[in-house]
Amino acid sequence: MTKADVIAEISSKTGIDKKDVSETLENFFEVVKDNLAKQENIYVRGFGSFINKKRAKKIARNISKNTSITIDEHYVPSFKPAKVFIEQVKTSTDPAKA
Repeated sequence: MTKADVIAEISSKTGIDKKDVSETLENFFEVVKDNLAKQENIYVRGFGSFINKKRAKKIARNISKNTSITIDEHYVPSFKPAKVFIEQVKTSTDPAKA
């Protein structure tokens, strides 16, 4: 499912114009990105958490030059689904098998 598909489905379920849904969705993504960039996690009860995970400093290999490079400690964005979300997905049926 693409972003356009999500926008179309929300629009059809709510009756809100696709343009307004698209703008709202883009603003939501912007808020998530901005807050994660500021090291602030976002918690949505019943859905999940957008969090930053810390990656430790490590030594990696550049295979083409056969050298070692150091990758500094850094953060990567991550999504952790809520238990309710996980259970809903676990108990859902596979539409391909139905």
